[in-house]
Amino acid sequence: MQASIDISMYPLTEQYCQPIIDFIESLEKHDEVRIARNAMSTQIFGDYKVLMNALTEEVEAVLLANPKTVFILKLMGSDRSKANIFECSGDDLPGAR
Repeated sequence: MQASIDISMYPLTEQYCQPIIDFIESLEKHDEVRIARNAMSTQIFGDYKVLMNALTEEVEAVLLANPKTVFILKLMGSDRSKANIFECSGDDLPGAR
């Protein structure tokens, strides 16, 4: 099964940028994980079990090094890496009347 996971990481420390960069770089070492970065979160795409194994390994490493890190994950059971967000008509958008 293909999956998409949106990850937000919040190291509760003043020097929070480098731990986030290090975490993303550690995910990039997993060849079967496709990654998209943006200013607010990181998305990973691929086989569900591969993604979950990579996350288990890399999140554990972060938490061992800095237990005061918060992760927020959103999971979907399909590959949304090529989703066209402009396919919806105006009537389908939240708040449309």
